Amino acid sequence: MKICSVMKGLYCRAVSDAEPKFVIQEMTLPDVLSSHQVRVQVKACGLSPLDLKLFRDVGMQRDLIPVGREVAGVVLQVGPKVTFFQPEDEVVGILPLDSSFSGLCEVIDTDEYYLVQKPEKLSSVCVAAALRDGLCAYTALHTHARMAAGHTLLVTDGASSFGLMCIQLACYHGAKVLTTSHSPQNHTFLEQLRPSIGVQDPLVARVIPVYNSSSELLSAVMEETGGLGVDIVVDSGVHLHEGEEEVESEEKKLLPHKHDIISVLGVGGHWVTSHQDLQLDPPDCRLLYLKSASVSFLNPEVWTASSSQQGRYLHILKDIVEKMSSGVLRPQPEEAVPLYEATVAMETVQRHPKTKAVVQL
Repeated sequence: MKICSVMKGLYCRAVSDAEPKFVIQEMTLPDVLSSHQVRVQVKACGLSPLDLKLFRDVGMQRDLIPVGREVAGVVLQVGPKVTFFQPEDEVVGILPLDSSFSGLCEVIDTDEYYLVQKPEKLSSVCVAAALRDGLCAYTALHTHARMAAGHTLLVTDGASSFGLMCIQLACYHGAKVLTTSHSPQNHTFLEQLRPSIGVQDPLVARVIPVYNSSSELLSAVMEETGGLGVDIVVDSGVHLHEGEEEVESEEKKLLPHKHDIISVLGVGGHWVTSHQDLQLDPPDCRLLYLKSASVSFLNPEVWTASSSQQGRYLHILKDIVEKMSSGVLRPQPEEAVPLYEATVAMETVQRHPKTKAVVQL
């Protein structure tokens, strides 16, 4: 296959205090691969919202930030010291924060340590769309919460891509799951999961609707757990203060208050939060102390931002794709968009972070 040395990819031009702009730019492939690099022909690329604040915090301020980091493709060429792969291998992975390549380039170069083998029967579109949420779920439940069989979990917004991954992973490991629904349609979808996971003893014990009022959450959880609370809470964002609904979007109104989350935790419970700017007041800390409970912040970018646990990270990626291939993790199918619609799709994803998009190249 003849490879063109100039590729077009999608990049974000971030201007402070302004809406980010997504533009198509050309990228030149180097003539020679470095020792541990792999050249990959991209087949599909997942689009996730860019955390521009994170890029500033870690000192990666650039005029153009590559867009699209969850990739699936075929190895074309390997560097002289690459040991994991050979040409024609199907691979999947997440490009690091400092990658100069957009995942929407037809061909990219990346270190072999960010890729794993893709099972043959797993489609490129499916794995590219769901890999990031699978990594988030695995990190939340295994790395942070140390989930074990018999634990009781509360997963907020279980119909989201991330929430669904958490539910399926928890059920596979023998945990009892409670979840919340953010709309009547989502409630129906989550209720339908219960018999498919186990008719005799459904592990999705209860779906709690919060689209009319989030005040039902605490009483429903306590009723389901006999007043003991849950071992683990995994949220997808929280309200910090009472009355915040007046200024928040409709979507954010459905998020639970931090006090409700702390209140549903049992003794020794663990709260894994996606809220970057969580503020805990002295009464909140006191309640956590009385329960001997703990809080962790979910930031999956640490896996590629640091090489200190690279082996563990590759093991996690491999386990995720194997569970997708075997049907343990069954992400909601995403309809792939063509490359010429990638800019519009990314603008939508950036405005609505829970929206998923995957581009087929």
